[in-house]
Amino acid sequence: MTQPTSIRPAGGTRRSGGQTAIPCWFMRGGTSRGPFFRAADLPSGRAARDAVLLAALGSPDPRQIDGLGGAHPLTSKAGIVGPGSRPGVDLDFRFAQLQPESDVVDTTLNCGNMLAAVVPFAVESGLITPVGDTTTARVLTLNTGVTADITIATPEGPDGRYVEYAGATHIDGVPGTAAPVTIDFLDTAGSVCSSLLPTGNVRDRVETASTGPVDVTCVDNGQPLVVVAAADLGRTGYESVADLGADEELKARVEELRLACGELMGLGDVTAKNYPKMTLVAPPAHGGTLSTRSFIPHVCHASIGVLAAVTAATACVLDGSVAHAVAAPAGADGTVSVEHPSGEFSVVLGLDPADPQHVTRSALLRTARLIMAGDVLVPHSTTHDGATPSQEESR
Repeated sequence: MTQPTSIRPAGGTRRSGGQTAIPCWFMRGGTSRGPFFRAADLPSGRAARDAVLLAALGSPDPRQIDGLGGAHPLTSKAGIVGPGSRPGVDLDFRFAQLQPESDVVDTTLNCGNMLAAVVPFAVESGLITPVGDTTTARVLTLNTGVTADITIATPEGPDGRYVEYAGATHIDGVPGTAAPVTIDFLDTAGSVCSSLLPTGNVRDRVETASTGPVDVTCVDNGQPLVVVAAADLGRTGYESVADLGADEELKARVEELRLACGELMGLGDVTAKNYPKMTLVAPPAHGGTLSTRSFIPHVCHASIGVLAAVTAATACVLDGSVAHAVAAPAGADGTVSVEHPSGEFSVVLGLDPADPQHVTRSALLRTARLIMAGDVLVPHSTTHDGATPSQEESR
């Protein structure tokens, strides 16, 4: 593919007045968006790297007025991509979750939505070269060690093969249609926790001062998730995002339950962590498999995260789980339709015939789009901390 002449090679940061210009591609991945960077263009030390990301997004500030952030957790994210560091892996991806009002950069969890933009970004930035009408790359998420085969359309054009963004695929939560991005997760069980069922049980009874005894399913198939029946918290599970966002009494109870479940899942004190996510479930309302309302972890999600959907779908097929008790049967091909406030999310699960509760594969469709390519400018002091670059941490 012929690379645009305006894009500098990796490591091509430069001074611009009193600021540092860093090559940046602003991408939408699924229902999230944020700046993507080549790893070689960012400081290798964690503190300096995080300072650049905070400056680029404009955190901490509730409006993120001095950066690229969108004043919401779904639009306060960044991706860092480099060549694969392990045999058989094409690309390494590090996801960074920022918050509008926090100076913490969390690189613990995955984000399946931002993952959808990794391969398009890699082609646009010259990290990989497409060789056919479709390009498949194996991506390792450094945050958790999860790998996925991701396929995008790369047709031939006058100047070589390019990423095709136009197409007929629609995903709920994003207007219009676009070219499909196929994500085939290879192994997501126990991504952060010790196993798929970190408590060792399909169902646990947890009691807190505000909730009383409540049945939950604690599960991690790409995202640590606590699944609880909405009815057990006095809600229908069909409330709007606005109503749940304004429901301070419910949010306080959900948070108390989250803290208790974090300890139960072996995650320790999760007060300052973005996980586990909390998902309220109810019977499907629109012909799907399960209705969900997710908190990430304190804000109600306008839809549902990719890996939260995978994990919620997994809970549906675990006999005896909270989700299984209210879910409709999965499709004959293993498709689970997860309903959310913006529509539905279909996940195709591969099940082990010898053990129907063992998920061997999770596949789904997303879309992505390049919104902007150029430089993001950050104060020069941000990229110069005087420290010797440290080795990249595993998380």
